[in-house]
Amino acid sequence: MTTTTSTVTGRSSRVAANSPKPPAQKKRRVEPIYYLFLLPTVLLFTVAITVPGVMGIFFSFTDSIGIGEWDFIGLTNYIALFADPAILQSYLFTFGFALVTVIVVNVISLALALGLTSRIRFKTTLRAVFVIPMVVSGIIIAYVFNFLFSNSLPSLGGALNISWLETSILANPNLAWIAIVIVTAWQAIPGTLLIYIAGLLSVPADVYEAADIDGATKWQRFSRITVPLVAGYVVINVILGFKNFLNAYDIIVGLTNGGPGTATRSVAMTIIQGFNGGDYAYQMANATIFFIVAILIALLQLSVNRGRNQL
Repeated sequence: MTTTTSTVTGRSSRVAANSPKPPAQKKRRVEPIYYLFLLPTVLLFTVAITVPGVMGIFFSFTDSIGIGEWDFIGLTNYIALFADPAILQSYLFTFGFALVTVIVVNVISLALALGLTSRIRFKTTLRAVFVIPMVVSGIIIAYVFNFLFSNSLPSLGGALNISWLETSILANPNLAWIAIVIVTAWQAIPGTLLIYIAGLLSVPADVYEAADIDGATKWQRFSRITVPLVAGYVVINVILGFKNFLNAYDIIVGLTNGGPGTATRSVAMTIIQGFNGGDYAYQMANATIFFIVAILIALLQLSVNRGRNQL
């Protein structure tokens, strides 16, 4: 029996060795027409973004005011940035505001998405209503809420004899940032909500049915099924939200214009006001630092997400 098995095995090995190898698959050739369609986008991106960006980084090493003659001054602008308290304050406000707003937006959006994907009446109509703020301009929203915070709420506070409500929150340097968070979240929640709804609808119903059969509570279903299965959507919303909130500008302009004083001045507002004030090279150095910081944060978020997917 052993001899027969060995003979068969040896014969099979010789047949496998003598059989022709399958031809190696050739790398698929990219049709030239694809490059032709890609060329306009590459040219537009290069002319509108890459070239101005490189030029801006170059001028950050000069004393240029945006026009006229300039001299090369090396790292002088960058050294001055780290000693400028106004610049440091703008970074602290921007990152603190972005962090708080990301948390508020994602918590509220996920809660609304859970409600709008449950078995309730008129959920399709409600989804359409909640999306409306997303299509309204940020500056218009800011001016509307500015009127509410500056006039309507103080009038209501006076009528109800509520002392702390009689003064506009926008005039308080310690509380004005709360108004900016509220208005920014009001506009940002619809987009985040749509992503969470898509994530919740992608979860198979069989998983929840199995959990119900096992006697899982609503909290167990949420914490052990919903959260792990929509974690990828959470990462997407956090990355997109943090990126957008770091560039906050129009809502801040419409609400406080960076005030009271400089309490709510973001990095983007500082850069743009510097351009208008003749500090072109100095603010280009600020923009370069801000760009590097944003890239590092994005890489950190992506690395955390990659590590989570590998677990």
